[in-house]
Amino acid sequence: MEILKIDGSHGESGGQILRSAVTLSSITRRPIQIENIRKNRKIPGLRAQHLSAVKLLAKLCNAKVEGLYIGSSTITFHPNQVQDMSLQENVGTAGSISLILQVLIPAVALAKKKLELTIVGGTDVLWSPTGDYTKHVLREAFSRIGINFSMEIKKRGYYPRGGGIVDVLVHPSKKLNPIFLTKQNTKDAKILCSHSGISDVESFVDNVSNTLKKNGFSVESQINEQPSQNHGASLVIFSQDSTSINGADELLDFKNKNIFGKKCQNNFLESNLGVDINLADMLVVPLSLINETSVFTVREISEHLQTNLYITSKITGCKYGVGKIDNGYEIRIQGNSDSGIQ
Repeated sequence: MEILKIDGSHGESGGQILRSAVTLSSITRRPIQIENIRKNRKIPGLRAQHLSAVKLLAKLCNAKVEGLYIGSSTITFHPNQVQDMSLQENVGTAGSISLILQVLIPAVALAKKKLELTIVGGTDVLWSPTGDYTKHVLREAFSRIGINFSMEIKKRGYYPRGGGIVDVLVHPSKKLNPIFLTKQNTKDAKILCSHSGISDVESFVDNVSNTLKKNGFSVESQINEQPSQNHGASLVIFSQDSTSINGADELLDFKNKNIFGKKCQNNFLESNLGVDINLADMLVVPLSLINETSVFTVREISEHLQTNLYITSKITGCKYGVGKIDNGYEIRIQGNSDSGIQ
């Protein structure tokens, strides 16, 4: 099959286009070449966490990969069939486990295979969904599509040391379903705070809880202290009903410790449509492989969402539309199952 060439500088030109492209390549078994990787970033080319994701995926589908090294601006990825596998991997330092799972989970499940994975790295790090967001928000959304996984965070890994330990089990997908997430009807919210060595974290959670209650939410909160190699804390707020899945997360910034939780609560309160801004882009890859039309609403169109709509349409041939609605946007995606492993 002819290699599909992809411009990695398109859109936000970060790691998102790389992650989505190799995921879809493994699912469709279409070889790809990604050029200009992270071209417009301060430090262009592949970084360590990108290498970890591609290396792991290459193991799962016995892919031939060229150009896979730190700083590389071009890689080629020639996938073979995904296999059932049990793996133990160490990302090193605080490389994001959540971003790696965004690559592996759809690739394995949609290939109707099983993965047992123990991975060491960063569970709660900058520029990445927290482990709790992946476990509670992304898992719920994926399950409605027909992608099922379990996740146990055995040890937290904060920046800069990482060292978090996560056990993941990905199940073969039996049937993919379109989704319709267009309206938030619930006023129930959950707050989860995980920390290591932060003595006054309860007061921050109480402040967030009180703010949500003033905005009409019924709130359930939980605080977990877990071991880690260095101090840190993360917070996630989420709500779910039959027509919406919304979440927001935040890491403790020691330089601005007194405002911990405010960014998270504000983002959650503003995410009052079908899905939150971050979840929107994570849905696109699996939805691009379902023949039926999926519909969701979101407050803003992020650069990651634009990037994923672009790359999925290029690889799978899916069709999509973006329409303006009150307070946000409606996204429609008609996928193409013929491009995937069904």
